[in-house]
Amino acid sequence: MRRNGQIGCLLAELVVEALLDYVFKIDFRQVRGVVVDYIVLFFAGSGGMLGVAANAGRGWTVTAVILFLTMTTLVFVQRIITGL
Repeated sequence: MRRNGQIGCLLAELVVEALLDYVFKIDFRQVRGVVVDYIVLFFAGSGGMLGVAANAGRGWTVTAVILFLTMTTLVFVQRIITGL
């Protein structure tokens, strides 16, 4: 059951992003409250990918965690540089 929740978080993030960015073309990144919710969902989806990678073995888990930490660092660096 745990895998279904992880995959569900990933799919929910993808659906929300598709709806906001491509279907409705809403410029939600200008509203801080919506951005915070979106970022939380983004990291939940990314955590779901970590959970799925954990089921593939230790090598994939280590690789996924390193990439997740790199992505997290880059997100905050981008926030500092752009101020968005």
